[in-house]
Amino acid sequence: MESVVAPAARPVTAPLQLRVLTVNTHKGFTAFNRRFVLHELRDAVRAVSADIVFLQEVLGEATVPTNHRGAHWPASQYEFLADSIWPQYAYGKNAVHRGGHHGNAVLSKFPIVRFENRDISVNGRERRGLLHCVLEVPGRSVPVHAICVHLGLNEAQRRWQLERLCQQIDEKTPADAPLVVAGDFNDWRLRAHARLRRCAGLAEVFVQATGSAARTFPARWPVLKLDRIYVRNARAARPVLLRPRPWSKLSDHAPLAAELVL
Repeated sequence: MESVVAPAARPVTAPLQLRVLTVNTHKGFTAFNRRFVLHELRDAVRAVSADIVFLQEVLGEATVPTNHRGAHWPASQYEFLADSIWPQYAYGKNAVHRGGHHGNAVLSKFPIVRFENRDISVNGRERRGLLHCVLEVPGRSVPVHAICVHLGLNEAQRRWQLERLCQQIDEKTPADAPLVVAGDFNDWRLRAHARLRRCAGLAEVFVQATGSAARTFPARWPVLKLDRIYVRNARAARPVLLRPRPWSKLSDHAPLAAELVL
């Protein structure tokens, strides 16, 4: 009788639980630039205990303004926020101005093995980018992909930028890889959900859990649903409740956080 060799069973990967946070830092200022609050913002970010942090409008290099002489003004805000908590970070410069430059950043407790900052600016005045990081998680053969997003204020621009995001995912992210896309979408008309679901199979964490995206702008009295956390290839995902204080006084956007099981 001919023997039959059963195919080898695929190894079962243990679930990985991680916490993510996204926040538009507004260059370290409160709404209307009334007060510099980067130090308080760092304390609030630390308190969330996130494994991966997505930052938008963070200064990569800045000179000290005249009205802030004597204050502790870090030259690199994303390095100041990372400090000793997130040993790995990547920065994508989007906008250059007289006092330095700002863009997106990803802070990670896992090694960032490579990253790419893709320019998705539509005109010269409103510089935007996609910061795509590949994270190596110990004990897992498939890396985690994290894309930090900041889209434009104009709807026609956002439509074009969403297509570039879909293209980035299609070309640079394996279909079986865990993927987190988070940031400030400026999508007050809620058009991104359907497009990202169709093109990339992405699901928004708050929409899945509550049926609606979270209100994040303005931070003190949130009305518009501008900030998002989208995931793909997650075993589970749930929102994390962040209390309004102190966040309502730390930026013009409220942050979002989520627990993921990959």
